[in-house]
Amino acid sequence: MTTSYFNHWRDVPAARWRWKNFSPAEIACRGSGSLRIHEEALDTLQALRDRLGKPLIVRSAYRSEAHNRAVGGAPRSKHLDGTAFDIAMANHDPVAFEAAARAVGFLGFGNYPRSGFMHIDLGPARSWGDPFPARPVPFAPELPPAREVLSESRTLRGGGAAGAATVGAAGVEVLQDVLAETQSTIQLLLPYLDTLRWVLIAIALIGIAVTIHARLDDWKRGQR
Repeated sequence: MTTSYFNHWRDVPAARWRWKNFSPAEIACRGSGSLRIHEEALDTLQALRDRLGKPLIVRSAYRSEAHNRAVGGAPRSKHLDGTAFDIAMANHDPVAFEAAARAVGFLGFGNYPRSGFMHIDLGPARSWGDPFPARPVPFAPELPPAREVLSESRTLRGGGAAGAATVGAAGVEVLQDVLAETQSTIQLLLPYLDTLRWVLIAIALIGIAVTIHARLDDWKRGQR
């Protein structure tokens, strides 16, 4: 176990801080700005953040003795050691959060549903407080964004049709220019080629519209 103490979180060298999703200011004492770095506790907190894949709103972490008394903390609070964190439940399902916290190594749990946060620490193993009430609308299960199979992609189909039609229309225009310089018998084809060119332009525009619609619909469905 490695611990370090700093009179103020601004004194922490940048090279000394390795917890990518948290800042010294978040972990420091809210009353004095002082900071005790408990590496095992912060490693466990970072592991929890990685496991959940969403931000942790730290309401309280390290506390100086004076600040702990001021907020009515327990005389032997784990916050004094820098091994405890109070995490807001505003963006978490408390049941899933506690399960993830136990999985990464937290042992102490305190529920504070009225204040909207859960206390977690490195132990000893214990728990207290009333459970959080069930939410009127439970959190939806978090799934990774779906990815389309390329062969079934409406975007590729629409884009391909637009591209092919654009090339075809350009080819017809070139052919018209060539035929315009030929004999009159072949020139009878020119009106039909002009019609074909406009048909291909229409197909290109439809393909572009299909591509735009597919992307908007995929965005709504969470597909990329």
